[in-house]
Order: sequence, then C-alpha cells, then structure tokens
Amino acid sequence: MSNVLEADVQDAPLVVSSTGSGRDRDTPAASSRFKALYNVAEVRKAARAVLPRPVFDFADGGAEDEHTLRRNVHAFSDVALLPRPLNGAATCDLSAELFGRRLAMPLLIAPTGLAGLFWPDGEREAARAAAASGIPYCASHGSVCTLEDIAGTGVDPRWMQVFVYKDRGFTREMVERAAAARYSALVLTIDNQLLGNRERDLRNGFTIPPRFGVAGTLSTAAKVPWLWRMRKTLPRLTFGNYVRPGSAEDIATLAGRLADLLDPGLSWADVDWLRGLWRGPLLIKGVLHPAEAWEAVNRGVDGVVVSNHGGRQLDGSPAAFDALPAVVDAVKGRVPVLMDGGVRRGADVVKALASGAAACLIGRPQLWGLAVGGEAGVRHVLDIVRREIDRTMGLMGATRIGDLGPHCLVPARAKCSARR
Repeated sequence: MSNVLEADVQDAPLVVSSTGSGRDRDTPAASSRFKALYNVAEVRKAARAVLPRPVFDFADGGAEDEHTLRRNVHAFSDVALLPRPLNGAATCDLSAELFGRRLAMPLLIAPTGLAGLFWPDGEREAARAAAASGIPYCASHGSVCTLEDIAGTGVDPRWMQVFVYKDRGFTREMVERAAAARYSALVLTIDNQLLGNRERDLRNGFTIPPRFGVAGTLSTAAKVPWLWRMRKTLPRLTFGNYVRPGSAEDIATLAGRLADLLDPGLSWADVDWLRGLWRGPLLIKGVLHPAEAWEAVNRGVDGVVVSNHGGRQLDGSPAAFDALPAVVDAVKGRVPVLMDGGVRRGADVVKALASGAAACLIGRPQLWGLAVGGEAGVRHVLDIVRREIDRTMGLMGATRIGDLGPHCLVPARAKCSARR
C-alpha cells in the first residue's frame, strides 16, 4: 500500500460491472491502486500509509480512551438483518427525499474541519465528489477554504455547519454568508462548545498549524508524496471562514481565536434566536437524548442529527446507532432524523434506515478517500457504500428505502420469530 503514485488517482472510465443481475452499472473502473481498495477498511489502510502519523491520527482518533469511538463502529454488530429474498428485488431504488430534494442515496458528507490538510483544496474536491454522486455536502465551519469557495463548485444541495459563538454578531455574520451563498440548510453543532480531550493529538504533538514532535517529524519526512503534494498548501493553510479581509492573522492565531469564540453557555434561547435568523431547514447535530430531540422539534427545528461528534468529544457517551431508536421514537415522524457516526459499510446504512433514520452522514471515510485520491478517492468511497447498500437491500428483498423498517432487524443473538 505504501508505494502509491499520484498518477494512479485519475478519474477512470465508466464500465458495466459483472457483479449481480442488472446491478452496479455505471461503476467507475478501478485504477491500479483503487482496485485493491474494495471496502472502506482498505481505504483507511491506504490513507494511513500515505499520511504522516499525526495527520492520520488527527482524523482517525477520538477523545481520551476512545470507548465511544470504538462503540460507534461496533454497535451495528448488535443487530442482524432479517432478509425476505422471495419478495424479489431485481433492482433497487436507493433514492431518498430530504427537505424536498431527491438524493441519489440516503447519504451525506459530514462536516469535517481542515479537509484541506489531507489533499490540496480538499473541501472543494470532496464537494465535487458529492455532487457527482448525487448527495449533499455539508461544509465545515473549519474548512481551509471559505464557504463561498465551496459554493462555487456548484454542489447542490449544500449545507452549512455553524456554531453559536460568544460573539453573536459573528454567528449572525456566518448565517448571513451561508444564506447569501445559497446554502439550502443550516446545521447547528451543539456538542463542541468545549473541546474534547483528544489524546492522540497530544501524544503526537499535533498543533494547528501542523508542528510535530520528534516522532511526528520523522513520520512526516517519510511521507514524501504527501509532502510534495502539499508543498504549496501547507505554508498558507488557514481557516478560510475566519480570515478577516486585510488581516495578517496566521492560522495559529486564528485557531486560538476560534477556540476562544466557543460558548459553553449555549442554550435553547440561542436555538430560538438562530431559528429566527434562518429561513431554510435548520438541523441540530449532536443530539443523543430523546428529550432534547423532542424539545428541538417543539421549538421549530426541521431535523436532528443523532451524533456524538465521531467519539471526539465526550468519551463514554452512547454510540449514535445505540441512541437512534429512542430519538426516532421521541420525534414521532415530525421531522427527519439523521445519524452520524461509525458508518463503515453499506449494511450499516441499511440498519440505520431500518431503525428510523432518514439518511446517514459519513466523515472519516471521506477523509480517508480524500487522502488517497482527492475527488476521485472520495467518489470511490461513496461508490463503495452505494454498491454495498444496493447489494444489501437486494439480498434483503427490499426494492426501495421505504421497504426498510424495524421488522428487518433482530438482535444479533436472538432467534427469529414469525413476522408478517
């Protein structure tokens, strides 16, 4: 995996796959490198091979002992899929509707800060991949480029992540910029008002801008392709949305100002205020407690994202998949419930949909794809997940997303009972 060449990551022609009857058509032919990356786990291994250890761990790591990070992934193993193949599913319609828009599949790219550290112009590369795959891209407040730059790619639907800052005027400014750039939805992240204790970053000496300890420096020196690819980007790495016109602030100053802007006093009054500012769909991301989901809907929020910030904040909080059913029950169908955290397989998406999610978000997998191939790498990851969703639904006997429900799931160690 380590002998990777940039020439291997060019977009490949479309071919007709021979796997399945009528399935997997219009699948990009794998390049010599991508051919070996047949699932998300292999893409992760490839990303680990090409990235300096501190950069890889920045995305891959979680808070403290990483219990929640691991539980996010393993929670899906606690339920089994209960197929009914005689329903017949020669073809599957993977499309889903969200806020009046038809998506090619029930998947979104989650907001991930500093994607431009993994590949030059990383945010726009990933946004173009989302557009090509027919799914929304949610821009991070902490992107290297500006939210206007991402909008310039034409990705649609495009969503914007925001925080509530101590400086409410700056919060308002971010919301107004998102509206002016025609973002269709606003995603308020509520679980990052205090920064989590991410011990891998401490161990590696990772900082913004990247400055590594001795071991990290040696690791970085060994990653010549990444260094060469990033040679023009690293010196001007910044938080695009926080740069003031005419300001000479470097990224270290911006990072310090950003952390100081976060307001631990965030409350429902701020949600009400933000609801008054934003006319489009407003979602809250970071919901785990069903009572909070219920309250959000009562206050006019249009959707909730069940998430624990990828296990990067409160270690010991429940896995997103574990928390999903109670949140779905509390919302009672009044708004869409999305799930973010731990998705590594198309079958994970199917299990989440069967548990009541309207769609899933993926964060780390698209960063791993970005690291190995820019836009083409992200498209490859999205195509892997799409094909796995299609195959899983076909084997389940489900022809459309609406066929999925709790009746499709059983506890992994339970005996199957008669169901209608």
